[in-house]
Parts: sequence; C-alpha cells; structure tokens
Amino acid sequence: MLGAMERRVVIIEDERDVARLLEFNLKGAGFEVATGATGAEGFAAAQKTKPDVVVLDLMLPDTSGYEVCKQIRADPQLADVGVLMLTAKGEPEDRILGLEVGADDYVVKPFVVREIVLRVTALANRLAERRARPASSDASGVLKVGPIELDPVTHDVRINGVPTQLRPLEYKLLQLLVSDPGRVFSREELLEQVWEMRGDINTRTVDVHVRRLRVSLGPAADVIETVHGFGYRARRE
Repeated sequence: MLGAMERRVVIIEDERDVARLLEFNLKGAGFEVATGATGAEGFAAAQKTKPDVVVLDLMLPDTSGYEVCKQIRADPQLADVGVLMLTAKGEPEDRILGLEVGADDYVVKPFVVREIVLRVTALANRLAERRARPASSDASGVLKVGPIELDPVTHDVRINGVPTQLRPLEYKLLQLLVSDPGRVFSREELLEQVWEMRGDINTRTVDVHVRRLRVSLGPAADVIETVHGFGYRARRE
C-alpha cells in the first residue's frame, strides 16, 4: 500500500541495541528506515534518502547531535525535516540547546518505544501536511506587515519584494506574530504555539529565536517589537 509513498526515517544512534530496537518498531509502523552509527554516516544517509524525520542521538562518537542538527538545518534539501533528539541528557539547559539548534522534539533516555513511534509519526504527518498544500495561493491570503509579505500556503516570505529564506522555527514564529499585528504574545504562549511545549522550561529559547529572526529579516527587523515585561508583537501599521 505504501510503496513509493512510504515515509522515511533516518536513525543516527551509536548504541547498536537502541538503533535496532527503534528500527524494528518504526518499520513495524510503516516507515522505511536507514541508520547511521556516527554523525557523518547519519548525515550522509539523510542526504541520500531525504527522510521525513531524523531520530538523532545527542552523544555520538565523532561529533555531537547538536552539530548534526545544525548541518541538517543548513542543508536546503533537509531543512524542513522533523528532528527528534534522543538523549540521556535531561536537564532543561540541554533541551533548550536542542531546540535552539533546530530540533522539533526531545526525548530523554530511557524511553518508551511506543512514545518514540508516536512522536515520529506526528512529525512525519506534520511534514506531509505542509508538502500537500497547494503550490499557489490567492493573493488575498498573503499576510503583509510593513515590508514583509508572508504566504501561509506556499511558505514564501518576501521583504521589500525580495524572497527571503527562513528556518522552519523562524517561519513559524514570524507567521504567528504577523497573523495578528499589535497583539502581544507572551513567551509562554510562543513556546506553546510555535514549539508546542508548555512553559515548564526556561523561556530564554524564545528570546534567542527572536534575535535570530530579526537577523534573518534584516531591514525589516523592526517589525518585530519587544514589549518589555510581557513578550513580543508584530508592529501594527
């Protein structure tokens, strides 16, 4: 049934037993699975297979999962894939750093295999929904704030008419803010709606991404305003 449309996962994990356990269960859930025991092997597998999701161990023999995640996000062919970090490090600071480098989800070892399968499936479904959207949209659906134009259907972003590339989390953050100009979003709201996490971790990760978004927006950076003591908003015209 799945055939050529089968969803793909790359597991980057150096513990052989863990990798085999994940591979067996993900295949049972209908995924085509490739593996890599090092960061280099895993990244090469991701480039070759163009997966929907990468399950990425943090502690690898040749590099850190953080660095591999950065490589994935910097590759135009892989920038939109779901990244699930799998690690023995469960401190809030570790989770924050994982999110800051572009991870979509974060699970601490020891884990329940069924939970991993469900999380991977959710990330794959989310990507499939984005890719299934029409290739064009009615101009009336374009969000415009100052020099920024954002098409929520094609995910195109233009600044003063010039196409601009944003990372997935930067795009989600910008879309939420410009969808309701003038409304102040608290850091806790942004964590929940953009990162799909409740505010049980340090909200510094929001500030870091807002700074990065402003750098990416260049001349339009001032569209994103800080409301001290509350959060952030897109400038109302």
